[in-house]
Amino acid sequence: MSELEYYVRELERDGRFGMERAYPHHGDTSVYTHSVHVAKMSLKLSGILPGEFHRKDLIRGALLHDYYLYNWHNTDEGHRLHGFHHAKTALKNAKHDYNLTPIEESIIAHHMFPLNPAPPTCREAWIVCVADKICAVSELVKG
Repeated sequence: MSELEYYVRELERDGRFGMERAYPHHGDTSVYTHSVHVAKMSLKLSGILPGEFHRKDLIRGALLHDYYLYNWHNTDEGHRLHGFHHAKTALKNAKHDYNLTPIEESIIAHHMFPLNPAPPTCREAWIVCVADKICAVSELVKG
C-alpha cells in the first residue's frame, strides 16, 4: 500500500472523507477524485522542488483541502459564493473530524489564494495551492 493510499484509508475510516465521492466538483470529477488528484500532484511537485517537506501533512492537507461536504452546484442552497467560503467550511469540518497539524490547517485554509486574499503560510500550503489549480484546469478541460 502506498503512503497516499494509507492516508486515504485513514481519513475514510476516521471521518467523512468517503462522502466526497457523492459530490460533483469539476466536470465529471467528484470532490473525492479531485482531492486524490491534488494529493498526487502535490507529491510530484514536492519531488522536484528543493528542500524537505512534511509528507504526511502535505498528503493529508491535500486530501482534506476541499472537505466542505456539500454540492456547491446547488446554488439555491446558499452556495453561490462557494469559491470565497468553502476553505473556511472545509477547515471547520476537518477540525471536527480529525486532529490537524498547523501545516494541515494552513493547507486547507489557504488553498484558494488568491481568490481568498490570505496567502499560504508554509511551503506545503503553497504546493497544494498550485497543485489544486493545475488539477482543476486539467479536470475542467477533460470535461
